[in-house]
Amino acid sequence: MCGINGLIIKSNPSLKSNIKTMNNLIIHRGPDDEGTYTEENNNYSIALGMRRLSIIDIESGSQPIFSDDKQVIIVFNGEIYNYQKLKKELEESNISFKTNSDTEVILKLYLEFGIESFSKLDGMFAFSIYDKRVNKLYIARDFFGEKPLYYSNNERGLFWGSELKSLKSQLDYKPEICTKALELYFSLTYIPAPFTIYKGVLKLEPNKYIEYSIADNNLLIHQISKNNKESNFNGSFNDAKEKTKKLVNQSVISRSISDVPIGTFLSGGVDSSIVSYCLSQSTDKKIDTFSIGFDKKQFDETEKSRVVAKLINSNHHEYIVNEKSLYDDLDRILNNFDEPFADSSALPTYLVSKKTSNQVKVALTGDGGDEVFGGYNKYHINTINNFYTNVIPEKAHKLLKNTCSFLLKTKDDNRGVKFKIKKTLDSIDYNNNFYWNMISLGFKENEINEILIKSSNGIFNYYKDNIGLSKTKTLSDLRNIDKHISLEGDMLVKVDRTSMLSSLECRAPFLNKQLWEFSNSLPSNYLIKNSSKKHILKESFKDVFPTNFLEKSKKGFGVPVGDWLRTILKDELMFFCNKNFIEEQNLFNYSYILETVSRHLSGQEDNTFKVWTYFCFQKWYKKSYAN
Repeated sequence: MCGINGLIIKSNPSLKSNIKTMNNLIIHRGPDDEGTYTEENNNYSIALGMRRLSIIDIESGSQPIFSDDKQVIIVFNGEIYNYQKLKKELEESNISFKTNSDTEVILKLYLEFGIESFSKLDGMFAFSIYDKRVNKLYIARDFFGEKPLYYSNNERGLFWGSELKSLKSQLDYKPEICTKALELYFSLTYIPAPFTIYKGVLKLEPNKYIEYSIADNNLLIHQISKNNKESNFNGSFNDAKEKTKKLVNQSVISRSISDVPIGTFLSGGVDSSIVSYCLSQSTDKKIDTFSIGFDKKQFDETEKSRVVAKLINSNHHEYIVNEKSLYDDLDRILNNFDEPFADSSALPTYLVSKKTSNQVKVALTGDGGDEVFGGYNKYHINTINNFYTNVIPEKAHKLLKNTCSFLLKTKDDNRGVKFKIKKTLDSIDYNNNFYWNMISLGFKENEINEILIKSSNGIFNYYKDNIGLSKTKTLSDLRNIDKHISLEGDMLVKVDRTSMLSSLECRAPFLNKQLWEFSNSLPSNYLIKNSSKKHILKESFKDVFPTNFLEKSKKGFGVPVGDWLRTILKDELMFFCNKNFIEEQNLFNYSYILETVSRHLSGQEDNTFKVWTYFCFQKWYKKSYAN
């Protein structure tokens, strides 16, 4: 695990100081080691760099790694979970190795099979391979997008890295704000690939690779070849349960390979409890589990995590935090995302990562369980929307919505039943946009036109038209949207940045290509039965937990940012609402901003998501443009 950087400049300066600067900016991703490679030619110079967090092959796994003839060089960020199996297959073909690292396995696979080798990898990764033999660079990103990769191809050459801060340090200009990314951010509260907040700087999308021809500065993006899709499952429900349990166990075991101490995040929810259980069953030693609790009881769920810790007899580490401990790290956490990011659960995720990193270097998480096995309420509610819009005329709905909006109005930052019902009613749509409204946690599409001075119609058209995510009828449709947008743009970004800021590697056993394809092969009622979500997963493991334990609802990492905006953050928020400041930006409709913020501050209504999204953007803007 580490972070990578690189640049190719169309002239022949020395890039040693450049790559050093890029590496220094991501020391938190890899404090154990550093590696660089630079080369100056007649027409271009190239530099590859990496910072290493030593997890596997601590002694001999330093990077970059070279082919025997020194003609092919690789730098790599991530973990390849099937590297031992792949290495054995290569050795059976008389291919030798100098290290025990997964990095060398990627390189030797490439030397043997070329770009087709990328599809053989099971893991989380972003790597770059410089092949002098064909004068090309290849940059690849994993199936789910667990590891980040930013790039910019411009007149000077190609720049890339694991974090925006490194890449931006090498640009000789201040990039403009990307209008499309701005719209996506204010709708979603984050920016999914391929966009970044900067015009001309992009994220490589998951399961894709860049082929860059150095001679003519030609950049092509290709899909990594997929394995054959699993056909529809035709066994019994019991057969599906057995296979689910087997695949989950196998994935946990494969993701527990490490030469350093390893533990699990244990929130007490379904996913983290199952991962912790599976890890405990795979070893004869006590495992370490980590949970975070809150001094406010409405947010605290430590009791559930204690139940699981006692059941599996783990060394359980529990940390109780208060609002001040969350607030104290606010600037550090938000600034590390390098672009606007408004998922407030990043704050407690950072705290549990920070505490965990004092004990272990690797933590398994339950991330991805909801996407893979259908765990979100919005999946079930989408079915209700389809039924509702077929029965209730649109005019009648508008009348009902207006009446209920008054009755369901909330004044404080409490995301309870009223909030959820109002969110659902506001999202009801008669033009196939319900699910897009549901994932828009900030401003809905019609509101984007009010808050932004410049906006285009069709915020999500790129994903509907280019990736084929326009259908929202089946459960598979919805899960696929989440895989490409919410998982890649929000969940995985949050976990990667907050854990790596603490120099902790997080691994997600549910994010496994084989598990994803298997769950896609199942009938939808295996995943959601009536209103029971993740039905097949719960049924597969219910016998090892107390009765009905897996059916208990989970609150998630709630953070009272709506209240903070009225109190400890109010002065800073009001600075961002200054008329001169807003008009100088030339981005926002001042009157709309003022009304939205004022109604929240006065307690007339709870506009937490909207105001927090605006606040996080302005904090980023002030640091990036106003200084």
